[in-house]
Amino acid sequence: MKLAINGGEPVRKSDYPPWPVWNKREEALLIEVLNSGKWGSLHGNRVKEFENNFKEYHQAKYGIAVSSGSAALYISLKALGLEPGDEVIVPSYTFVATPIAVLQARGIPKFADISLDTYNLSPESLKENITPRTKGVIPVHLAGQPADMDAIKEIAEKHNLFILEDAAQAWGSEWKTKKAGAIGNAGIFSFQSSKNISSGEGGIILTDEEDIAKKARSYSNCGRLEGRIWYEHYLMGGNYRMTEFQAAVLLAQLERYEKMKKKREENAAYLSKRLAEIEGITPLKRDEKTTSHAYHLFIFKYDKSYFNEINKEKFIKILNAEGIPVYAGYSLPLYKQPVFTSDEVRKEISMNNSKVDYSKIVNKTTEKACYEEAIWLSQRVLLGSKKDMDDIVEAIIKLKKNINEIN
Repeated sequence: MKLAINGGEPVRKSDYPPWPVWNKREEALLIEVLNSGKWGSLHGNRVKEFENNFKEYHQAKYGIAVSSGSAALYISLKALGLEPGDEVIVPSYTFVATPIAVLQARGIPKFADISLDTYNLSPESLKENITPRTKGVIPVHLAGQPADMDAIKEIAEKHNLFILEDAAQAWGSEWKTKKAGAIGNAGIFSFQSSKNISSGEGGIILTDEEDIAKKARSYSNCGRLEGRIWYEHYLMGGNYRMTEFQAAVLLAQLERYEKMKKKREENAAYLSKRLAEIEGITPLKRDEKTTSHAYHLFIFKYDKSYFNEINKEKFIKILNAEGIPVYAGYSLPLYKQPVFTSDEVRKEISMNNSKVDYSKIVNKTTEKACYEEAIWLSQRVLLGSKKDMDDIVEAIIKLKKNINEIN
């Protein structure tokens, strides 16, 4: 059969399940908030209800809902005591918000490489990047799989580092039955439009430590302290509060989340098994200590040597033409993002008397993922049927069988 990119019939003409998913439950809760006239969290109860539900679901003592995942990162770093010039180690394969939050909190991000099998933070690279100025580490639970929290905790304890989990993609994920985001000193989640639990924007901070929770609440609420006079401000906080409308949507989203997560895990297991049968295609490894995986993304590695040296970009275009919505994911290692070679960042680093030079970093696994290997499917694809998963496999097999059609 001729490839679609060359005028043939595509493997599929229909799209995968749409996102976001909602029903009358979201509508009812939104109308309830609207009619209450209590639209802000200072006056309503829906944000408090969501904080309680989410922290209990994730086995944490405290939950502080905020305006975004980015805000959650920044506030958490402040609450953890980050000071100007402190270094925080982050993986070089993640969204830019993670290291930017460190800079905004007046710290210096250091970029560690990722593990070959999972694309999560490499414990070995973490150790290599520790200096006397290192204050903390932000393991990112990429695609919904927890990083190696045993190894990371051991390293952090040895060097007296805080652990801030970036669980923006990992709602309900588990490392040895312990929920992600409640393993380190603090953890953050995002509810942005693409996320598995979404309210368009939004975030939350989880922690088991009372002092961190108290400070995070204050930083998110204009520096106020609970139980004190309203117009007294103790910390350099801002207004990062979540609205009652966002919480209303999130309450409904959380109610159906477990069922949808189960569906994603089932389809991911099936798809992984089938893709592994194709030479040159390797799904990311699921660590045996990952007892639950959110699968915000399904990522597999592409080896062009099995596909007549067709580069990653061409591979993606061919599959897109067949109706398969794969995409490249992060196109640059973070240290090569323009922002980290900008005058703004250079000035910030210089002000803190740091000698960090992002232009000299080479993290080989990250660069291979960005430029050659990593192929992404979004979480909505995993909400489809087994036939939908088979179409992904069929399209790749079709490409391979017709490899000589491609110039």
